[in-house]
Amino acid sequence: MSAVSTLINKFGKLAGWNDVTINMLGRDVEGITDVEYDDNMDIEVARGQGAYPIGYGEGNYEAKASFTLYIEEWNALQKSLPPGASMHQIAPFPVVVEYDYNGMKMKDTFVAKIKGRGVAVKQGDKTIARKAELVVLGKILWNI
Repeated sequence: MSAVSTLINKFGKLAGWNDVTINMLGRDVEGITDVEYDDNMDIEVARGQGAYPIGYGEGNYEAKASFTLYIEEWNALQKSLPPGASMHQIAPFPVVVEYDYNGMKMKDTFVAKIKGRGVAVKQGDKTIARKAELVVLGKILWNI
């Protein structure tokens, strides 16, 4: 008797970069190569008698986010500002990240503010892209 192997495709097509849409300042962002966001709650175990925790306490919530944009996207944002203005002067704005799973949408959102802008380019670069840290105001709303 021969062994029969069965390939189980439990999740179907998995989401990848091509399934992500990022909307910021009222428009879908095309010149983006990277987006990161996460949140954490400061949780500490409470100890009593014995070696094991008997409970826990919660501290502050913290959310972080960043994105990497091509310089063309940075320049488009810069054109929306008065001459000489900096990125940190853009008012807080919602960031919406949608994942398309075979027609089913999952959406995360948070309100962010750009901390600043920079440029780094060297000989041989074919494109110019720069990562920026964001300040997340409030909390990340997961799958709204």
